[in-house]
Amino acid sequence: MIPPFRADHIGSLLRPKKLREAFRKHSTGEIPEHELRATQDDAIREVIRLQEECGLPVVSDGEFRRVSYWEKFVRLMAGLEVRNAVFRFHDAQGHESDFTAPYVRAKVSRSAPITVDEFRFVKQHAARTPKITMPAPSTLHFYRFNDWGDHGVYRDAPAFFADLGKVYQQEIAELAAAGCRYVQIDEVAVAILCDPAAREKVKAAGENPERLVELYIDAINEAVKNRPAGMTIGVHVCRGNYKGMYLSEGGYDSVAEKFFAGTKVDHFLLEFDTPRAGGFAPLRYLPKDKGVVLGLVSSKTPTLEKLDELRRRADEAARYVDPSRLAISPQCGFASSIGGNPVTEADERAKLRLCVDAARAIWGEA
Repeated sequence: MIPPFRADHIGSLLRPKKLREAFRKHSTGEIPEHELRATQDDAIREVIRLQEECGLPVVSDGEFRRVSYWEKFVRLMAGLEVRNAVFRFHDAQGHESDFTAPYVRAKVSRSAPITVDEFRFVKQHAARTPKITMPAPSTLHFYRFNDWGDHGVYRDAPAFFADLGKVYQQEIAELAAAGCRYVQIDEVAVAILCDPAAREKVKAAGENPERLVELYIDAINEAVKNRPAGMTIGVHVCRGNYKGMYLSEGGYDSVAEKFFAGTKVDHFLLEFDTPRAGGFAPLRYLPKDKGVVLGLVSSKTPTLEKLDELRRRADEAARYVDPSRLAISPQCGFASSIGGNPVTEADERAKLRLCVDAARAIWGEA
């Protein structure tokens, strides 16, 4: 089994200046909702065209209706608010940045469709297969793992994830009814729990890293358990992505066997663009009925990777996974939040096109 496409991308794309400005004006009350929506519509039509011009067989709306990859889930679900996270982003030069995270203040429920409008618009305007992205359930827990919610509301995390799972099940069912056949779940917590420093931080706060990994695998499985036949589910795993910064480092070794075998999805989209992600050896634990999209192209830097190097690395990965089950993509999106990474649209276009060119050069198809 291979992923649905040999060339893929993670979903978020650089918001154009006009769209960023519209978000700002809407937040201050300078423009009404319908004007923001019209600007989003125009920008999404253009970014669909960009993806199709690059030759990608799969397209997204760039997450242009969201301030960040998880913001819309908090905004359109009942029971959540935003507080400061307990982790910090950093880069290789030692710069750090705080960020915010969801907090559970009441029982969670799906107060409105969250991504269905995104799918319908892309389906209407795209000639290629639309993909919908969702933050993993762990996103609503892990960034404040030691104070994730009001314990008067949920006695423990499994009780919270049981309710949260219903939200995902309802959303996936409505997406399927609208014709969606490809959903990607963005999982960061499990990647952070590969980092020895992060694991020590978790332990110091009285939590068990292995218990959290198991909790988050179960949460994904609960979210997708009723998906209809014919819908492909991929899980994207990365170490954080904010203006070129990251949250953690460390290979997949400590979680691979449990995560790859236990997560009931079709394929994984894995970060492999820097040594921070470790080597390909953990892929030996990938079950033979699952595929992997190799995130070999960096969305964090404008430097364009060499095709020969991508081919060499794909060949190295093929030592552990049959080539029929491999694909290629950037390691993450280009704009997990509205500010985006330190790259230009020209850089983004070149990197998306490179994924298509690399897929054709390595496997003969995109």
